[in-house]
Amino acid sequence: MNAPTSKPAAAATESSLHQFLSASEARIDRWRLLGRAARALAAGEPRARAEASRLLEELAPLEDMNGYPGPHLLARLNERLVSGDAAGFSRLAQRIGLSLMTNSYRDDALAWSADDEADSEMPDVLPPSVGGQRARRPYFEVLIVSAGERSTWHALRETFRKLRRDEDAFVYEPVVVGSYEDAVLATIFNYNVQAVVVLDGFPYASRYAIPSLRELIAPHLPASPLSGGDLGKSLARAVKLVRPELDVFLVTDHDIAALAGADDAGGIRRVFYGVEEPMEIHLSIQDGIKDRYDTPYFDNLKDYAARPIGTFHALPVARGKSIFKSNWIRDMGEFYGANLFLAESSATTGGLDSLLEPTGNIKVAQDKAARALGGDRSFFVTNGTSTSNKIIHQALLTPGDIVLIDRDCHKSHHYGIVLAGAQPLYIDAFPLTQYSMYGSLAIRPIKEALLKLKAEGKLDRAKMLVLTNCTFDGHVANVERTMLECLAIKPDLVFLWDEAWFGYARFSPYLRGRTAMGGAAKLRAMMRDPAYRERYAKFKAEHGEIDPKNPKLLDAHLLPDPDKVRIRVYESDSVHKSMSALRQGSIIVVADQDFHRVEAAFKEAFFTHTSTSPNLQIIASLDLARRQMELEGYELVQRAIQLAIEIRREINGHPLISKYFRAATPAEMVPETYRTSGFKDYGVPGWTIADTVRALRDDEFFLDPTRITLLCGRAGYDGSQFKGLLASDHDIQINKTSRNSVLVQININNTRSDMAHLIKALADMARTIDKRLAEGGESDRAAFAARVKSLVEDVPDLPDFSRFHDAFRDNAKSATSEGHMRAAYYMAYDAANCEYLKLADPKIDERLKKGPELVSAKFVIPYPPGFPIMVPGQVITPETIAFMRKLDVKEIHGFNASRGLELLKPEALTAHRSKHATR
Repeated sequence: MNAPTSKPAAAATESSLHQFLSASEARIDRWRLLGRAARALAAGEPRARAEASRLLEELAPLEDMNGYPGPHLLARLNERLVSGDAAGFSRLAQRIGLSLMTNSYRDDALAWSADDEADSEMPDVLPPSVGGQRARRPYFEVLIVSAGERSTWHALRETFRKLRRDEDAFVYEPVVVGSYEDAVLATIFNYNVQAVVVLDGFPYASRYAIPSLRELIAPHLPASPLSGGDLGKSLARAVKLVRPELDVFLVTDHDIAALAGADDAGGIRRVFYGVEEPMEIHLSIQDGIKDRYDTPYFDNLKDYAARPIGTFHALPVARGKSIFKSNWIRDMGEFYGANLFLAESSATTGGLDSLLEPTGNIKVAQDKAARALGGDRSFFVTNGTSTSNKIIHQALLTPGDIVLIDRDCHKSHHYGIVLAGAQPLYIDAFPLTQYSMYGSLAIRPIKEALLKLKAEGKLDRAKMLVLTNCTFDGHVANVERTMLECLAIKPDLVFLWDEAWFGYARFSPYLRGRTAMGGAAKLRAMMRDPAYRERYAKFKAEHGEIDPKNPKLLDAHLLPDPDKVRIRVYESDSVHKSMSALRQGSIIVVADQDFHRVEAAFKEAFFTHTSTSPNLQIIASLDLARRQMELEGYELVQRAIQLAIEIRREINGHPLISKYFRAATPAEMVPETYRTSGFKDYGVPGWTIADTVRALRDDEFFLDPTRITLLCGRAGYDGSQFKGLLASDHDIQINKTSRNSVLVQININNTRSDMAHLIKALADMARTIDKRLAEGGESDRAAFAARVKSLVEDVPDLPDFSRFHDAFRDNAKSATSEGHMRAAYYMAYDAANCEYLKLADPKIDERLKKGPELVSAKFVIPYPPGFPIMVPGQVITPETIAFMRKLDVKEIHGFNASRGLELLKPEALTAHRSKHATR
């Protein structure tokens, strides 16, 4: 198939591709449209032939980059269109489109044949991964970048096809391209590509002069154009930047010994001289896939379950005999199946390894997870990221250390600080009062806190910064800039990024740079780069040493000294929240160049919080989740992101639904001051992928498209009420709510059918509201309007953190607000230190005006919004009481309405202050 030459086709491609953040979904969409055109053609629609021809031209460059349907089927498709065989064209186009949408071509041999070839010899057709008595073999594609003319590509494909053997564990189809730019395009478009074979000597420029394709690859190309020379290593780096999990093999006639040992060859799996060893290339490809496919713990667990084990340990359900022989709970075995019980054990022998002291397959599985997630090392945690966070806090903090922390972060951080005896310095995130939620913690207030600590001589005690990324509601930080500016003030600051909701982002080329490990990798490379040293020298010449009295520093982009900085980054991932792991499956990922100094303490903290009876199935699921994400995470994540964007468009573009419900846009969720790019929404008229890339690069905060804040206040529903209706009337489950919204989370499990389910439910609810208002009287409409006003306009102000009571502060006159929260927490253990006041008691208002101060004895956490509005030792303000009194939620942790607020008695505070006056 030749490249498209007509201007209308190129223009259509450009316009269409700009609608997709997922390039592969843009291609699938073209096949959907082609299927419609083919049906119209078969039905005799006169304009359908031109539309089908145009779509085939648009698909031409994309299909060059994919193994299926391949040159053979595309040639047959074109032949039928040209010959006027409308029925045959329609059958084949729809078969290909359906195979692409369902991925059935990976398993079904018939998908690779034209319908008239089903019972005949099929030239140029891939052997199926399922056939005869052979077990299923996973399918993938190998991208070959060739220096040869296009006429030689068929022979090159055949060379690799002939290398495939029945005993291979995996089956692949070769895809050949002929330039640097086309190789990058194929890496982006073709999610089936798992290995790239680079035959050195190819040109740089693509043969396709289509602006939209160039825009797609622009973020992934070198800053300055390349021409001639040795492009192989540069291409390998570009491929790894887009998809770091891919195996890259370089075939060259240069000095391969010097090349293989070069620093910039680190991303290349193996270097070959010429094409002297094609079978070795084939075997290396298979070995690379096997390395990612192998799940050491899961594989050993399967082997263990298949062995005739005699169990004489404390686990009656092991092997399942107490279940399947039971008269009363046999249905448990019928429901869960035998394998669950055969794979249960409390032993760490027999190939199962120990989570507490891993030396075998768990250790290997953790190393593979670290590789997949971009860290130096990783640790499996089987009781959730709450525990992961507590492990990190206890490992790195000691009593008296200061922790800069976002007050509305997950409660596990607050409790972790209590356990460690550190002092939290709470910093408030920017508020989104209209939705009764907080956004995220901006860089400026963090810098302000660090500079105040420096001014008071306390910077040495500032050990850690804790940030949530992304937040529950989807606010994604500019990780690179945040760490750079903080390290400029405190060069050895430890960063704990709680990425419970964001683990999947590692597998998106767009979002990866905004993850903790992505940011750590950037900083490490930056500190080694001579260009950064020049940049830092200019910064220092302009600003001098970091002086806390210099007000200009708050608004300047600070840079750290590369000779002083220590990159110390910890990431906690709830693997079960965004990948295919069982509930409570979590991972700690570490990129800490000083880990050797804290390794012993980390191990002790891990021992403290890790059960001696961890759930084996959770460990296995973590191993499997890693395998899936390394082999198909790119495909699944891109698809989920595109689905989320389409759901947003469907909701906000629907004339009926949008009367009452709306998906909050990035412009509404991220204040303008943090969006210097001007980015407002995904897929609006004029939007291009370049706009998204610019926002990700420049903006302080970016909104994760997969986290959709669905506004329901204009329908007269508060979040909790709306959540209940979705569950009871439409079988739709929602997690988080706010006063006037719910959070719709899209992940790799969601499909277009799920989108249809949600859209239909919203449309049905909107029709019901319309009907009720139309049939009701004026009083009903007035009541509805009043309800909407109370939910959308009459929202309570969000209370900021006030301060710790002076009894829990080292210096009451300090400009920073850190305090001994642990002391306040344990004071409340003695009932004699506590008193209760009901929320409506006039004494509360009197004491707010005249004293003594009201001091919280507990963490008080209303759901929603789900963060502590009071912490132990905090002075309670009128704003906090006003917020509490306006709350209409049922669930408030730490507050018993029948007893009232639990407070620390003034006399107990005085006694504590006197006792610790010399602290």
